[in-house]
Amino acid sequence: MHLDPELIEELSLLRRISLNLTDEGIDLSTIGDPAMVAAAERLCEKGIISRPDGGQLTDRGREAVEHMKRLFNELSTPLEPI
Repeated sequence: MHLDPELIEELSLLRRISLNLTDEGIDLSTIGDPAMVAAAERLCEKGIISRPDGGQLTDRGREAVEHMKRLFNELSTPLEPI
């Protein structure tokens, strides 16, 4: 799997999302970064968030964020020497 810049932007946006979000959703107006707005549009097309301007995590999105956060936690744990 190739990590192209667009995928990295999508992951960066998802890392900002709290799984505790309920009705408030994702507020892109506070980010103001065109790359993050484009990432949100792509995430909406993929069914991860509910609206292209942010919206809320879908069930699929919640699952994706849970997996991503677990992966980042695993990767940030120091490895034991071989």
